[in-house]
Amino acid sequence: MKSPIVTVFGSSSSQQLSSAYQGAYDLGRAIADHGWTLCNGGYGGTMEAAARGAVEAGGHTIGVTCLIFGRRGGANRYIKQEVPTFDLLTRLNTLVRLGNAYVVLPGGTGTLLELAFVWELFNKGLLRRKAPIILLGNHWRRLIDSIRREQPEALELKIAADVPMVIDYLRPALQRKTGPTDAAPTVLE
Repeated sequence: MKSPIVTVFGSSSSQQLSSAYQGAYDLGRAIADHGWTLCNGGYGGTMEAAARGAVEAGGHTIGVTCLIFGRRGGANRYIKQEVPTFDLLTRLNTLVRLGNAYVVLPGGTGTLLELAFVWELFNKGLLRRKAPIILLGNHWRRLIDSIRREQPEALELKIAADVPMVIDYLRPALQRKTGPTDAAPTVLE
């Protein structure tokens, strides 16, 4: 039986001693402690931190990298399974397809793109299953509130103040999941 996969979206620019890095590390550790697989973009910053936390807790990690970025050396050293993709759209599609749940960390435009992509797929009914989208911290709150005012029918996202709250949101959704078999979007295939 495959373990559920939690796709974590985050920044590549967070430094190792920052609170964002530590929060991502704690999240990765908690994901592994619950027997779930962590999936992310596979590079540095909070992606590395989450993968490091998961691996140091004995968990499995998947990194979905993008060849068009031209980053030498591929995935960070905490990624156990690299899934190379050629372009950004395929990378986004793969990150979404693999996930049974999504956690969004603070980040910049790349993280915003990932959040918007998965959120819009759910809003348009283009995914064949339900999965939680959880935002860690208040980084995105003003943006989310603004969008909800403009589009009140949009899927409600969960906002978690800390890692234990993220786990509380993930636990009921992932208890019944066995892997990404139901995760394929009906778009971009």
